[in-house]
Order: sequence, then structure tokens, then C-alpha cells
Amino acid sequence: MDDSRVGKGQASTSRKSSGQPNWAGERFGAWLARPLASFHLIVTIATLLTVLGLVMVLSASSVEAYAGGGSAYSLFIQQAMFAGLGAIAFYVALRLPLRLLRQWSFPIFSISVLALMLVLIPGIGSAHGGARRWFDIGPLSIQPSEVVKVTLVVWGAHLLASRRGAALKDILVPLVPSGLLVCLLVVLEPNLSTTIALGIVLMALLWFGGLPVRLFVGIMVTGVVAASVLALSAGYRSDRVRAFFNPGDDPQGANYQARQAKYSLADGGIWGRGLGQSRAKWSYLPNSHNDFIFAIIGEELGFLGCMLVLALLALFVYAGIRIALRSVDPFLRLLTATATTWITAQALINIGYVVGLLPVTGLQLPLVSAGGSSLAITLFMFGIIASAARHEPEAVSALKAGQDGRLSRLLRLPVPELYTPPAPRKVAPRARTERPRQAPRRQPPADRRRRAPESRGTSSLRSTRAWEPTYPMPHRPAKRRTGGGGGA
Repeated sequence: MDDSRVGKGQASTSRKSSGQPNWAGERFGAWLARPLASFHLIVTIATLLTVLGLVMVLSASSVEAYAGGGSAYSLFIQQAMFAGLGAIAFYVALRLPLRLLRQWSFPIFSISVLALMLVLIPGIGSAHGGARRWFDIGPLSIQPSEVVKVTLVVWGAHLLASRRGAALKDILVPLVPSGLLVCLLVVLEPNLSTTIALGIVLMALLWFGGLPVRLFVGIMVTGVVAASVLALSAGYRSDRVRAFFNPGDDPQGANYQARQAKYSLADGGIWGRGLGQSRAKWSYLPNSHNDFIFAIIGEELGFLGCMLVLALLALFVYAGIRIALRSVDPFLRLLTATATTWITAQALINIGYVVGLLPVTGLQLPLVSAGGSSLAITLFMFGIIASAARHEPEAVSALKAGQDGRLSRLLRLPVPELYTPPAPRKVAPRARTERPRQAPRRQPPADRRRRAPESRGTSSLRSTRAWEPTYPMPHRPAKRRTGGGGGA
């Protein structure tokens, strides 16, 4: 017995001394060092959040759907259909060449803006709950404001990547006017929550695009003021803001939904009441399957279930930042950083108003809340991020070497091309114009000559002329004044 213990101790000591990973953290770190780790992280996060969302939508919507006279699975089936469409969109995004994505970014963005205009026309757009936001196509409802989020991200990243190092005006125009136009059209629906999401996308593009901090802060303050004015302009929006600052007032009216969400979270405790055992979904918490699904997660799965969602979001932030930092293509850096900011901010806003830290805005929890258009479009965005992960230099090298892994072989994904920066533009030298010869100037006497202060043994910029262009100049350099004791 003692010899076996000694043998086991020696074996463990030898494993530690040999550097083999024994702890989960070390193994996870070794796994992250693999070339395709970012790609597998994005696929895993998207799959887990989508599956969790389907399960919770089924649990939260079954009672309301059955009480409405239909099947208990009606909303779940619709959500599952959009999840299937989103999976197809995810796969298409993985196979979509970046050149084609950038080439069609502006036409698709223009079509999405046109759809925002058409949805406001009675008879074309469908109105539900006092808002005209949807196109009804058979059993499916498509919300163009969800589509325009992705098109703005892709076109904005393409525009800023194409104008790197340009003047400030070229950065702001036409991106900012187009973003403001989109926000105005969404406000007219009305849909303040999606307007906030679009504002986050626009600000993220400007920040990662290199906008000066002073101007960025000014635009951000202006946006916050505009959002505050819009929040107080309509009756239902101003009621939500007043309810947030006065949580004890009107418990059966404006504060009812927020109070019921807190009760649901408190009822779940640490371990939760069990999957499908929520009490709030029995018509106690309105929109429990949509805006307030995080409260149902807390009630049925407890504090651990909420922490699971937050852990997946934190892992997504890590993966998105990792892909952005490891990408050499400026377009992919801007695209990934902006998409990560948008999805994470939308999730934090949703969780913030469920737990009572923010006013109720109506933003959905990405991939989890019920909403077919949001689910499919967000999965397409995850597919673009996963494609960016496969374009990392180490990933491209591994894929070209045949180390594509089981998932890539199963999906039969094409091998991405390594990014090559465009060649700098060469300025054609201008032909020199022949000038008539002039008579040599008469030099002043040696005793009257005065040296310019820059040339008195100094190494100033003017003496080296380091600022002058290397190509021939068609005009003469300016004459240097010798009088007055200074140079021009």
C-alpha cells in the first residue's frame, strides 16, 4: 500500500516537473493557443445561447400560447423555424468571401434603408401594438430594423477601412448622415430600443475608426441628450422613465412589469425552482418570453443559470476582442470590434433593466429572447465573426497546412486567403518645364554676406528640408530672405 502511494506521488511529481498541464486552467490555456481556438469559441457560444434560448422560450411561452387558444408549442415552433434560418445564415456567412461581402455592403445597406421606408407605409408594413415595424410574409414576420443593424456594421466597417488615414470629413461623411437617417426612420416606427442599438453601432464604428476623442465625446453627449428627449417625448416611454426613478409608485401600473421581474429573480434563489416550474409565466409577468426572459431564467435555473448566461457573454467578449486584435485586415478588425460591442451592449442593457439597474427599453437578449428576425440576424452576425476568426494569420496557415479539424471538414468550408495589404500608390513624377535661362545674379561682396540663423552649425528641420516631398516640384522653392536676421 505504501509503495503504491509512493509510486503515485512520484508519478504526479514527474508529471508536474515535465510541464504537463494538470489543471483545468492550464489545459484551457493550452487549448486557446491552438490556431482555430477563436473559431471554435464563437461556434460554441452561438450554439449554447441558441439552445438555451429555445428551451427557455418553450418554457416561458407555453402557458400564454395555450391560453390564447392555440397550441402550447406555437411560439416555440416559430422560434425554432427562425433558428433553422439563422443556422443557414450562419453557414452562408462562413462561406461568404470577404471580397464579395465588402463589394455588396453598400447595395445591401441601401436596400435595408429602403425597407425601413416601406415599412412605414400603411398597407405594406404591419402594425402591432401601436408600432409599424414588420413585414408579414406568410407565417413569418420580418423586422427590417433588425436587418439594418448588420448592414450598417458591415458597410460602416468597409467604409472606414477604405478611408484609413483620411481627413476627418471623409470619416464622418457619409457614415454619420446615413446613421442618423436610419435612426430617424426607426424612431418613426416608433422603436426607441432599436434606435439605441443603432446609436451604439454608430458610436462603436466611430470609436474604432479613429475619431478624435474630443469630437467623439461631443457626439456621444449629443446622442445621449437626443435619446433622453425621445424617452420623455412619448407617453409610454416617459412613464417607463418615471417608473424607474420612482419604483414605489404605481405598483399595478407602470412599475408592475419591473416589480414582477424582481420577484421572479428572488423566487429562483440560487438553484432555481426547476426547468418549466416558473410561476411568473402564468400571466404574472408580461412579455416573459421576450423582453424579460432573463427573469424566467433566474426563476427556473436560479442564480447559477444567470451566471451561466453572463459567463457565456463574457467569453464572447473575450473571443471578439481576441479576433479583433489578431486580425491583420483592417476591415475585419473594425467589423469584429463593432459587432462585439453592439451584441454585448444590447445584452447588458436587457439584463440591466430586468434586474432594475436601467429603465425598461425593450431591447432583447441576443439569441435568447423570442424574436425570429433578431435571432436569425444575430446568428448571421455570429457567422461573420466566426469567418473573421478563420482569417487570423495563424488560422490561415494551419488551414493551408491541412490542420482544419473535424468541424471545418464536416462543414466543408473553403480555405481563407491570407490578407495582403494593398500596395501604396505611386505618384507619377511631373515633367519639368523648361524655363528660359536667366543671367547669373550678381553676388554681394563677401563682407556683406550674412548667414541664416538655421545654418549656423545647427541641425534644424529647415536645414535638412525633411518635410519636402521626394518627387520633383514644378515650381521653384520660395526665396530665403537674408535681411532682418531671420529666415522665412
